[in-house]
Amino acid sequence: MAVIPVDIAGRPYEVRVGTGLLATLVEQCRGKLRKRRVPIVTDARVHAAWGAVVENALHEGGHEAVWRILPAGESTKSWEQLAALVDWLLAEEVERGDHILALGGGVIGDLTGFAAAILKRGCNFIQLPTSLLAQVDSSVGGKTAINTPAGKNLVGAFHQPSLVLADLAVLDTLPLRELQAGYAEVVKYGLLGDADFFAWCDEHGPALLEGDSAAREYAVAHSVATKARIVNEDERETLGLRALLNLGHTFGHALEAQTGFGERLLHGEAVALGMVLAARFSAHRGLMPRASAEHVAQHLASVGMASEISALGLNCDGAALTAHMLHDKKMDAGTLPFVLMKGIGQAFLAKDVALDEVAAFLDEQLRG
Repeated sequence: MAVIPVDIAGRPYEVRVGTGLLATLVEQCRGKLRKRRVPIVTDARVHAAWGAVVENALHEGGHEAVWRILPAGESTKSWEQLAALVDWLLAEEVERGDHILALGGGVIGDLTGFAAAILKRGCNFIQLPTSLLAQVDSSVGGKTAINTPAGKNLVGAFHQPSLVLADLAVLDTLPLRELQAGYAEVVKYGLLGDADFFAWCDEHGPALLEGDSAAREYAVAHSVATKARIVNEDERETLGLRALLNLGHTFGHALEAQTGFGERLLHGEAVALGMVLAARFSAHRGLMPRASAEHVAQHLASVGMASEISALGLNCDGAALTAHMLHDKKMDAGTLPFVLMKGIGQAFLAKDVALDEVAAFLDEQLRG
């Protein structure tokens, strides 16, 4: 088991990466489960696959699982589900010192974390991420949120978990599409600041997706360690360093908004396309070699992921996509910073990008 410390001032915690962590849940959470009844938030798909394992682990440790089972999908990150979840937690008489368990992917982790952040001005929660994307990215760092009609993750809070248990066994039950979506976030860590790790992805990415356990453990642990280091230095994204973790996300969120935040385009798939666009836009501006930008697209295509937005069949133009960007959380005094690249592993924050220029570039990409 790999143990990665996240040394947030005042709220340090561990991310543990290994196989069989859910089956030993009570032992892993020693000292944190104070009451017999343990509230767990999950979705219907995850509950069907892993509910029995978690329930048995709690029962053997002298606890009783109390479930809140929500619909799977991005639409669950809503005001309505947040309100209902908070009411349920209050009915369960959850106290500040208790721990709510978030068993699921990024949607469940984000929603549960936000509910914990606002319940009684801040309750504890533990992340039990069940998707590759959640294990390498969304479960670590304390960003919690819901979506609104105006855009993705626009209402939320920074609220760190008390513990993250990334059980690699859950990856064996994921569909290939979900693994690919999570793999995009793995690749991101190479592109933003670690060319050697991107080279590792070139060599080992296919094996990771095909089930190589050693490759999966290395990728998850390395990604988490990279994110932990960045979050330790810039927890609330005030220094610009944590903003690099948004590589591909500004373009990607616009694509998600245009496709309705649904199953048509998963978050990780949008991030993958967004990273290709960020690389090509960087090359368009003369910041990185075109060959390097195409290397990014070719790598994602080589593992079966879409790398061309023209393939989405969007009925819009570049201006419509940039209109979605106006609601981006990073908008500052009317200017939207973009995470661009000077090369693979050399991301930086550009604050001189005009949305008209982005719209014209996207028009070209939409034509293919």
